[in-house]
Amino acid sequence: MTICVYMQGISIEEIKNVIPHRAPFLMIDRVDSIIPQKSIVAIKCLSSNEPYLAGHFPNFAIMPGVLIVEAMAQAAAVLALYGSANPEGKIAYFTSIDNARFLKKVVPGDVLKIHVQKIGSKLGLWKFKGEVFVEQDLVCRAEFSAMMA
Repeated sequence: MTICVYMQGISIEEIKNVIPHRAPFLMIDRVDSIIPQKSIVAIKCLSSNEPYLAGHFPNFAIMPGVLIVEAMAQAAAVLALYGSANPEGKIAYFTSIDNARFLKKVVPGDVLKIHVQKIGSKLGLWKFKGEVFVEQDLVCRAEFSAMMA
């Protein structure tokens, strides 16, 4: 019998204890909920002060799609590593991105709700499915995998 513990709220400081990313490349601000080893919902509040927005694009700021996928990957790394022994000594490395679709633009002031679900894992390779919403609108979806090292 598998027991799943549903947890609420992981702060930015706790996230920093789990994954090595730091500003300006930390792409999640908090975790709203996590079911360990199963799924996670993380939040990114997109500010007009994000350094990459100055050049993407001047006078028409849009969050780069690759950084939306990176936000999903960081949420997946928290999902995989949160609660594991010595998470600060482990890193999740992207190994593939499949079926990525960008459906709407993401602009300053948007709050991204990042849903990631574990599809499977074998020998340290994890597969995930991710969806990102702004309000009720799906803005991005992708499947991806990562190696935990």
